[in-house]
Amino acid sequence: MYDFARGPLVWIAFIVFFGGSLYRIISTIQMAKKEKVVIPYMSFKYGMRSILHWLTPFGARNMRLRPVFTILTYLFHVCLIITPLFALGHTISWRESWGIGIISLPENLTNIMTIYVILCGLFLILRRIGDPTVRNVSDYKDFVLILMVLAPFAFGLLAYYRLFDYNTIIILHIWTGAIWLMAIPFTRISHMLFFPLTRAYMGSEFGLVRNSRDW
Repeated sequence: MYDFARGPLVWIAFIVFFGGSLYRIISTIQMAKKEKVVIPYMSFKYGMRSILHWLTPFGARNMRLRPVFTILTYLFHVCLIITPLFALGHTISWRESWGIGIISLPENLTNIMTIYVILCGLFLILRRIGDPTVRNVSDYKDFVLILMVLAPFAFGLLAYYRLFDYNTIIILHIWTGAIWLMAIPFTRISHMLFFPLTRAYMGSEFGLVRNSRDW
């Protein structure tokens, strides 16, 4: 099970992730071309202006209205992306498997970032349960997705501290990480792929057509 998870499963996960992402992006662009008000209204200037404002902490009015939530979610997304890429165990795997040498973050820092992701994820679950405005637009799939995202971090932390049976935990860590990666193009997590496209369109519409800001 470990050999399969460490070898073929990783390849399968990357193939599904990159292949699925490419398919979703291309199919979305093809659908956009069929609409008369999408591609013709796209503007590089206003699109990039919108993207940069929404990527900048407190760059949008909606972020400034909810400063605590903005900080929590911004750091959540940063840790969510950076931790798996630069954790020491992962960078060693990159080097051993593909000969790719990248810097590693200090282990204490990656542990803190991992714990933060887990705690912030649990906060988002409680928010969906306790906040009526969010609860009304949530269903079971939203909770499953959050748990899917948190699972690799939780099992990775357990594996690092060697809690419970190490072999079982590390296999679960790899499997849940692979499932998460493969799910990205086909679930709501795909917003990480479509953020530049949707934000560029909104920025173009507001800036080029309405002559106003979208942030």
